[in-house]
Amino acid sequence: MIRKLMPVLLFGLLLSSCSQKHKDHSTNDDTAANVKTEKAAKPKILFVLTNHDQKGDTGKKTGFFLSEAAHPWDVLKDKYVIDFVSPKGGKAPVDGFDLNDPVNKEFWDNPEIQYKINHTLKPSEINPDDYVAIHFVGGHGAMWDFPESKQLAAIAAKIYEHHGVVSAVCHGPAGLINIKLDDGSYLIAGKKVTGFSNEEEKAVKLTNVVPFLLENKLKERGGIYSCSSKFTVHVVHDGRLITGQNPQSAKKVGKEVLKELQKD
Repeated sequence: MIRKLMPVLLFGLLLSSCSQKHKDHSTNDDTAANVKTEKAAKPKILFVLTNHDQKGDTGKKTGFFLSEAAHPWDVLKDKYVIDFVSPKGGKAPVDGFDLNDPVNKEFWDNPEIQYKINHTLKPSEINPDDYVAIHFVGGHGAMWDFPESKQLAAIAAKIYEHHGVVSAVCHGPAGLINIKLDDGSYLIAGKKVTGFSNEEEKAVKLTNVVPFLLENKLKERGGIYSCSSKFTVHVVHDGRLITGQNPQSAKKVGKEVLKELQKD
């Protein structure tokens, strides 16, 4: 009797096993699909990184300042997809490389982030309509290539005029100085702004190295400039334009961007 039942029992066990595997496989597929759907459903923010890696003729390297990308990212990453663009696309050089900062380390050790900053998008690949905000990350390199990028200026203008948020920190506001709106006016004209101060540039001994002084240029464009003491937190929030003075201000810039985006 047992011998006769064995094939039946074995078939039943095999059928049950296959059914369970199919169930597990389906569950995994569903989970992956849910993750993809959730990610796709998140609004997107565009971070701008410099391609420039030299501080003038000093022979010293520069790039985007790590914490000025990492700290705003840390504030925004749960609610938004962060994409990265640079004036030329491709690999973005990094400066201020401090992995003793746990936020910097989390950012740097993230495989998706590593891929994105080593393969930044080109401005020609960007559709401004896909983004609710744009953030210009600082680092001295930005002083050379941000103002020269007409494409990035046009992208930022369109995001702003479509009711998006424009933010920048430290030397990142170099990306704001040539942004013009549809009426021909400069984006920052008549608006409260901040950025790396003349005193801070003097303190790091680069006054005669940078192509211009950011504080002066922001004022020339009609910005209502303010700053705090050297290397202390100072963030200016003027409607949908948010600027931070220095690396110490990066996290607060992210918080102000989040606050503005979460308004009813």
